[in-house]
Amino acid sequence: MFFGLTIEKLMLIGVIAAVLVGPERLPRYAEALAKFTKRAKETVQGARTRMRDEMGPEFDDVDWKKLDPRQYDPRRIIREALLDDTPTATMRAAGAAALAAREKTTVPPFVAGERPPFDDEAT
Repeated sequence: MFFGLTIEKLMLIGVIAAVLVGPERLPRYAEALAKFTKRAKETVQGARTRMRDEMGPEFDDVDWKKLDPRQYDPRRIIREALLDDTPTATMRAAGAAALAAREKTTVPPFVAGERPPFDDEAT
């Protein structure tokens, strides 16, 4: 249930509330609770209707389960990324190409006492 409340706990809270409120005021509080529940239901229904009006016919096509943030478990995403072979093969090929390009360009070794090379574009 909600916040660890079970049916038994809710019933106990209801019985205690009925005893504390008393038989004289209990019908008024029950009526107020019914009105509040009805207003909350109308508010939710109004929001749903307004959302459907603003989004148009695409509202019914939306896959709400796909947009649920609870499905994004970082451990699962990382596990799937590590088990997926396609990006790894692509990354290996890109790394090999970069390594081959680096081997083609030779940088002269630095000699002590000389001024080190300075790249104006890098800083």
